[in-house]
Amino acid sequence: MKHSLLIIISALASISSYAQNTGLKVSGFLEAYYGYDFNKPSSNNRPGFVYSHNRHNEVNLNLGLIKGNYDNGNIRANLAVMAGTYSNANMTAETGVLKNIFEANAGLKLSKNQNLWVYAGIFSSHIGFESAISKDNWVLTRNISSENTPYYEAGVKLTYESNNHQWLLSALYLNGWQRITRQDGNNQPAGGLQFTFKPTDKITLNYSNYLGTKGPDSARVGRYYNNFYGIFQLTKTLGLTLGFDYGIQQQTKGSAEYNSVFSPVAIARYQFKPKWALAGRVEYYNDENGVIISSPHFEGFKTYGYSLNIDYNAAANTIVRLEGKTYNSKDAIFEQKEDFVKHNATVTASIAIAF
Repeated sequence: MKHSLLIIISALASISSYAQNTGLKVSGFLEAYYGYDFNKPSSNNRPGFVYSHNRHNEVNLNLGLIKGNYDNGNIRANLAVMAGTYSNANMTAETGVLKNIFEANAGLKLSKNQNLWVYAGIFSSHIGFESAISKDNWVLTRNISSENTPYYEAGVKLTYESNNHQWLLSALYLNGWQRITRQDGNNQPAGGLQFTFKPTDKITLNYSNYLGTKGPDSARVGRYYNNFYGIFQLTKTLGLTLGFDYGIQQQTKGSAEYNSVFSPVAIARYQFKPKWALAGRVEYYNDENGVIISSPHFEGFKTYGYSLNIDYNAAANTIVRLEGKTYNSKDAIFEQKEDFVKHNATVTASIAIAF
């Protein structure tokens, strides 16, 4: 696997020397971080529902990637390879060199006059407003719903964007819920839709959904997930993001009874100086029956989250961030040495550079 990854990285590096003459662009991103969990987990791992910045009391690489992008107006191709604790935590279902693929897809324009494209391969998820690349997010770490919905997908995507860029519509045929390779024993494909509306450059409204199954065919159950969010730039310096996720999953195969999960989240961001910004987040996640986040407690996973971070844009391509975050749960679900408690507090610092 290491040998294969080195071959891919070497290939990207070698073609960068003539990229400007061929329509190819090579870019990269790197984020190093330090996180301290005041519960001091013995494994040095953050709680199991945390996948980004998930190591305690150590300096580490959350995500480092290098990407090659080709676009001649009618054909597009993207290939990005990655490493870091993010990939270690998120790619456990994949095998071999696939664990190090961040993005790998090809796109073909279907209309001369309209922005209608079809893509095939591995691409970023159509669900949620927070991506794996932290510099694009208002807060340093991810909210619970972003951590526990797909970061990546594999399949075919048909996308239309209006010429005035106000509407974006996508229909997807997928291999599963955050899967590159389909789950063993499951022969049912999945799918989804995305609708994005930008009435002005200060407002973004989005609805995304997912329709698929979980488990092998003999016991598979249906999963239907909905994601809503709005991003509002209220003033030149103040922004607000509101999100709400709601999903249901069959209790057993063929059952008419469903378990549900829901999560509201609100984020406010205030840029008080050209290079400085503050952002705060409030969230709640309710998964009473372990649809996505399992819990040994009878009443399931019910957790509030609060965070506050300060950002310093040291340069056009560099951001330094510091965040404090706390979780409060209905039950004692957080490891604290050899015991479990209802609360969890962390401080995370990072530096991220895009190039």
